[in-house]
Amino acid sequence: MRPERFQNRPVRWWSGLEWPVAGLALLLLFNLTFTPGFFHLELRNGHLYGSLVDIINRGSPVVILGLGMTLVIATGGVDLSVGAVMAIAGTVAAQLILRPGFSFPALILASLAVGTLAGCWNGFLVTWLRVQPLVATLVLMVGGRGIAQLLTNGQQIYFEDARLVFVGNGHLLGLPFPVLLSLALLGLTALLTRRTALGLFIESVGDNPRASEFAGVSTRTVKFVVYAFSGFCAGLAGLIDTSNIKSVDANKIGLTLELDAILAVVVGGTALTGGRFSLLGTVVGALFIRTLTTTMYAWNVKSDVAPVPKALAIIAVCLLQSPAFRRRLAAFRRASPS
Repeated sequence: MRPERFQNRPVRWWSGLEWPVAGLALLLLFNLTFTPGFFHLELRNGHLYGSLVDIINRGSPVVILGLGMTLVIATGGVDLSVGAVMAIAGTVAAQLILRPGFSFPALILASLAVGTLAGCWNGFLVTWLRVQPLVATLVLMVGGRGIAQLLTNGQQIYFEDARLVFVGNGHLLGLPFPVLLSLALLGLTALLTRRTALGLFIESVGDNPRASEFAGVSTRTVKFVVYAFSGFCAGLAGLIDTSNIKSVDANKIGLTLELDAILAVVVGGTALTGGRFSLLGTVVGALFIRTLTTTMYAWNVKSDVAPVPKALAIIAVCLLQSPAFRRRLAAFRRASPS
């Protein structure tokens, strides 16, 4: 383990955020110049509406998934199952809300518990059975939607309960409720990882698990905890997604969101090899991805073509984050005739 990587950690909290923030700023500048009404905000019935509000609202599930994914990737792992876990948690919520007399707080706890248990299963496979994270989480990614289909008997479930609908569509303090949930989770995660030793343990395990063991850090426990937390985040995101559309379809809830979560982490500056991570960078990455998606919607880009400019923009940001790429770019500029 290279201890110098962990010295003076709080000094520059913005370190590594320059390029993701620059990419997001350029995207917003493009919309300010070429997309009419993109920055228009409207206050109706005490609630804010507009494209910017829609970006942070629709981006909240990716932010929540990204927080859990950040910690998993920081340990050198990955969680491909979060989309399927969203489907399972959403299915449980939709099933329970239709049961007369079932307590709503118990429904929320049950959905979050199911997501957490799914994360514990992934953690068990990775830490105790030594299954590669990619394979271990791929098992639940494939099988999770089958479990959700079994719970619904292959049917789409609709509901109109105002309490559950509020989770994904309600407003509080003038802002969409999912935004406040994502901010609360961000604050809690930052508190646990930056004000306790947990963050240092996660980074040390991702950087050098063998040296961490010699230093007295239980790598199994750290990895198990982060996978459980990732499952919890997926359960919360599943509640929001299910509430947002007032129904649950096991084949569509959380579909491909695991890829957006991984991209948000990478765009935010956390290396897939593990080690140092940036929660705020993940939030910026998630907002970048959602802003890019909203921009393409505004420009009527076809859904089958949209992944191409999205991929190009993400690649550009990731390349600019690479010190090696920037050095080669600077060397090319110096070598080129003026």
